[in-house]
Amino acid sequence: MSRAGRVASLLLAGLVCATPAWAFDPSQTFREGTVVFSGEAGYGEQTNVDGFDEQTDLKFWNAGARVSIVPFGPTGSGFVYGALETGLGPLYQRYTDPVNAHFAGLAAAARYHFLSLGVFVPYVELVAAVGRTDLRVREIRSDFAFLLLGGVGASFFVTDETALYAGYRFEHVSNGNSSTPNRGFEAHTGVVGLSFYFPDW
Repeated sequence: MSRAGRVASLLLAGLVCATPAWAFDPSQTFREGTVVFSGEAGYGEQTNVDGFDEQTDLKFWNAGARVSIVPFGPTGSGFVYGALETGLGPLYQRYTDPVNAHFAGLAAAARYHFLSLGVFVPYVELVAAVGRTDLRVREIRSDFAFLLLGGVGASFFVTDETALYAGYRFEHVSNGNSSTPNRGFEAHTGVVGLSFYFPDW
């Protein structure tokens, strides 16, 4: 397991041991129109999915904030009983090894929360970001980049309207063939965050 995966696993274990929101009612917290404010941070390491002979072996951390809405409220039944959250916010990624560079842009996110397990709320998510970068490596060399992330994780509600979350994301970075080279790269990443839910906004 990668370092990012180990960190995410430890944080998830910590969330399970936290004091739960005993009166938590997901149909209220995730009702239609709920506004969500989230802040998060993560760590990642490049992985050689395509089996290239050489890669840069990038390491990086990132941080972001997001304002979201629950557009429909809870739907479905059984395990798939859940709610969609969609949001937008800034994302900053700092490359620390073996080069010093950054990405700064705007990210759109969609997260589906599974609500049948009480205060423990698993989720799946997709995130797409676009922005400026000064990363100059063999995989990508441009002023512009896309970040695409898909992941899984879980939130743990410590109050009816406050949740800690941790998860795993698989990240792809490219410049959309706007310049060369554009081999792009992938990375395993872990994320931790805090969300505040406002059903009566």
